[in-house]
Amino acid sequence: MRDPFENTRKRRRRLRLIDVDAWIDSGLYRAGRAIASVAEGISLFMRRFRVTGWKRGIFEVLGDAVTLGAGGSVILLALALPAFEATKTDWRSQSDYSVTFLDRYGNEIGKRGIRHSDSVPLDEMPDHLIKAVIATEDRRFFDHFGIDVLGTFRALVQNLRANAVVQGGSSLSQQLAKNLFLSNERTLERKIKEAFLAIWLEANLSKQEILKLYLDRAYMGGGNFGIEAASEFYFGKSVKDVNLAEAAMLAGLFKAPARYAPHINLPAARERANQVLTNLVQGGFMTEGQVIGARRHPADVVPQAAASASPDFFLDWAFAKVKEFNPKDHIITVRTTVDMGIEASVEGAIEEMLRLHGQQYRVTQSAAVVMDTDGYVRAMVGGRDYGESQFNRAADSLRQPGSSFKPFVYATALENGFTPDSIVVDAPICIGNWCPHNFSPGYRGRIPMTTALINSLNTVAVRLAQAVGRDKIVALAKAVGIETELKITRSLPLGTSEVSMIEMAGAYGAFASGGYKVTPQAFTQIISSTGEILYDARRDAKPKVRVLPEKVVAGMNFMMSQVPERGTGRAAKLDGIKTAGKTGTSSSFRDAWFDGFTGNYVGIVWYGNDNFTPMRRMTGGALPAMTWKRFMTYAHTGIELKPIPYVEPEKPAQVVADAKNTKPEDPDQAAALATAQAAGPSNLSVATTQWLNSLQSLMENAAPLKPVADLQPTAPVTMVAGEAAPAAPAIADPR
Repeated sequence: MRDPFENTRKRRRRLRLIDVDAWIDSGLYRAGRAIASVAEGISLFMRRFRVTGWKRGIFEVLGDAVTLGAGGSVILLALALPAFEATKTDWRSQSDYSVTFLDRYGNEIGKRGIRHSDSVPLDEMPDHLIKAVIATEDRRFFDHFGIDVLGTFRALVQNLRANAVVQGGSSLSQQLAKNLFLSNERTLERKIKEAFLAIWLEANLSKQEILKLYLDRAYMGGGNFGIEAASEFYFGKSVKDVNLAEAAMLAGLFKAPARYAPHINLPAARERANQVLTNLVQGGFMTEGQVIGARRHPADVVPQAAASASPDFFLDWAFAKVKEFNPKDHIITVRTTVDMGIEASVEGAIEEMLRLHGQQYRVTQSAAVVMDTDGYVRAMVGGRDYGESQFNRAADSLRQPGSSFKPFVYATALENGFTPDSIVVDAPICIGNWCPHNFSPGYRGRIPMTTALINSLNTVAVRLAQAVGRDKIVALAKAVGIETELKITRSLPLGTSEVSMIEMAGAYGAFASGGYKVTPQAFTQIISSTGEILYDARRDAKPKVRVLPEKVVAGMNFMMSQVPERGTGRAAKLDGIKTAGKTGTSSSFRDAWFDGFTGNYVGIVWYGNDNFTPMRRMTGGALPAMTWKRFMTYAHTGIELKPIPYVEPEKPAQVVADAKNTKPEDPDQAAALATAQAAGPSNLSVATTQWLNSLQSLMENAAPLKPVADLQPTAPVTMVAGEAAPAAPAIADPR
């Protein structure tokens, strides 16, 4: 029997759905009418403010300006947000440590941090010193909110008139923000962060606190940070006791401490101090009568015998490493790994190359790292002039390594079944619409893998990456020491992912050490104020960890040893010492590298421009390789030469070693050896010198040639098919 209520239930269910639909439709309709009504009311209200005629154009411009300004502020704030992350840390921690640094032999080479007992309170500093700083650096310091808009506009006008940067527009707060949180890299992003952080400082600190921090943290030349340290260094007295002439000289150092450092260029420092006195008068802080005595009797400085010997880039890096170690005592002595002889050699080589060839190649900057095979950094030069820019390009800058990244590609290939003799193909290849090309035109076809590496063929590196997988290349690079995140892209094997120089030093150290992980080290000992050894590398260092199989290291070291012999790095080959390495040149010639090693040292050299402008066809085989050879020749002088793991040592080196212990029987050879040893390192090996001297002796003792008329015609030589031509006189191979 049918349920009499069945249709009723169905009908009621349908009615409910219709009710819901009707309720939604009517609700939306009422809401739309309400919104339209409100909009119409707003429109009617706004009509009261309608502007017509010429006034409308002004308000249109103002409205667009507000809109663009609001949008621009949002964009600027988004760019500045990463900078505010630095304010979440203990950014005052630099003042917590007072570190005295020693070189590897125990000689004092510099200090970092500020000892609390040496930090002079602001109210104890002379009034004329404070006025000199304010008058020179930021006259409206006590009036602006962190950014001096008028000062920035004035500096912009002056620079446009001079068509050069003659006046800075940064406020004192902006300069402090840079010193505390940012680097000296000249980029728009850094300037935006600097401006926002200056406002943050003004909101969180008083003007007196900002001024005190600025005076304590600014670099003052000679490896000194803070005005108290500078006063002790230059005048042998506390900043509390400086007179007006000395105060003017100190205030003049903030702009360019290297250029105006009085221990280096006293006339320039006095000229700058005289300008500071003029600023005091022009700013209304003093009268001409009050400064005339300081003009007539300028400041003098105490002698500083070793003022310019401080390895400042290295010390900055070592100080950061000490703070990472977080020693329990805050007044400590640190024995570092730096070798001041090698450091000076690197600095000299870079300066000479930039002075002689910088304009030719349109290059302004260079940096280098030298490390032994255990990871002890012997030299670090982070730029051409520390006084001009304290930004450490060796430790903090990320640049494209170019082809110097390829050893990690080839090492991955060796791990996956390839050998140095494996045949690879140099031919066109495209991945999608990306078609890489070699630096030199043309293709070589089927060649051994060693030949591909020493000639730095891009197509082969890409083919190897396709064969083994880019993820494996990234994993190997990370294992040997590349800590920066590498993006897996099509161009990864060509070195387009940015890395730091100190990372590359550690990564190449894995090859130089025989396959073990090498972490760059800044110090070997940390000693507390009471003499307690808080850290000792021999006691606390971690055991070595193998990251590359012996077979891979042997193959890579052999292939890389051929690069200076007959490849792109011939300019880096050391005389009598087996050398291995790889050149690198990034796209558009923005970066040029030579990364190489011997059995004793690893050396990384980079050339480029801070603003990323291209150089003039500079490759890694040019100035980087030449610079590498220059300082590595010095580094290997007078030391026991170690072989590169799994690579036969250079024969001329053995000749020199044997010659030191044995007396040659041939007088000509003895004379040649004595001449070569007296001359020191040269471009010719001892064997070549001996051969040339023998050739000279033969030429000098040869019988004189007969006149042409006395020569008798000789019978012609008849060549019979299959018969060899007369052999030429044998001459010894000069190599």
